[in-house]
Amino acid sequence: MTYEKAERSKKSSKNKKMAASNSECDSKVNSKKTNFETFQLFSSSVGSGFGIFDDVSQQVNATPPPPCVEVFASDSEVASCGKQNVDSVDIDGVTLFKGRVNTKQVFGLSNSDLVPGKYEGGLKLWEGSLDLIKALRSDIKSQLISFGGKRVLEVGCGHGLPGIYALLEGAAVVHFQDFNAEVLHSLTIPNVNANVSGKSQTSPSHLTNNEAEVRFFAGDWSEIDKLLLHVGTDEKHIEGSGYDFILMAETVYSINSLQNLYNLIKKCLIHPHGVVYMAAKKYYFGVGGGSRRFLSVVEKDGVMTSNLVAEITDGSSNVREVWKLTFK
Repeated sequence: MTYEKAERSKKSSKNKKMAASNSECDSKVNSKKTNFETFQLFSSSVGSGFGIFDDVSQQVNATPPPPCVEVFASDSEVASCGKQNVDSVDIDGVTLFKGRVNTKQVFGLSNSDLVPGKYEGGLKLWEGSLDLIKALRSDIKSQLISFGGKRVLEVGCGHGLPGIYALLEGAAVVHFQDFNAEVLHSLTIPNVNANVSGKSQTSPSHLTNNEAEVRFFAGDWSEIDKLLLHVGTDEKHIEGSGYDFILMAETVYSINSLQNLYNLIKKCLIHPHGVVYMAAKKYYFGVGGGSRRFLSVVEKDGVMTSNLVAEITDGSSNVREVWKLTFK
């Protein structure tokens, strides 16, 4: 009896230890499971900066923007880079020329669409630029608009093809703006030259012989209005100041910059008859912007009205749109 009791006591003690061990393991597993289940890829806290739909109106970009400068055609790097690779692009019956450079050549970076604060995608020809030209061409054919003798600003120009199209359609003033001076030097200015001359290669000095006023400006949207020539003020529009047309394609991808972009538009657009043409994707997944997000900024302000010009669902990307904005 004594032996059996001793054995039962050993077994009971062993079972208790096993139960305690299992309980401890379960606790660890449950703890890990809980941590996993509550982890969120996109933050839901306001202003965290990690969620694609966070409110970033109060966020400050850690990387200061480059200084705003005017870039002159005579300083273009095309003069020192030798021959440039040039392609022709047919857009609804219109043939335009465009250069071909990459981020490795210009910035010393591996090929990328975006490096925030350093490179904003200007070397890539985005679909929205072509959508915009098609929409402009359609409205010209329908006699809804005319660029003849008008002042045009292309914001976030990159290749600058919409602005170039306006120039070829008789605009008196075309100003090109991009975040990066390097993009203007290595791509925009050579593209303008190639298209104005009608040849794939030409001297940058050709621009000075053109009757239209063509100028190039680099810098962030929050400050570039200080350099642009045809602008009003924050408080009111100066009589006759402003651009007749503002063109922009694929500029509303980042929610961080939407308010600055909209503020720039209001300063630069001639009042009350100025027109903005915006081509963009409906949503830019992963970065939070898109045409609808930008239009919510416009609607909230209540100063301008918007009309859908075209919707493109060709399967090459998510839904793309072209919108027209005017003062109420």
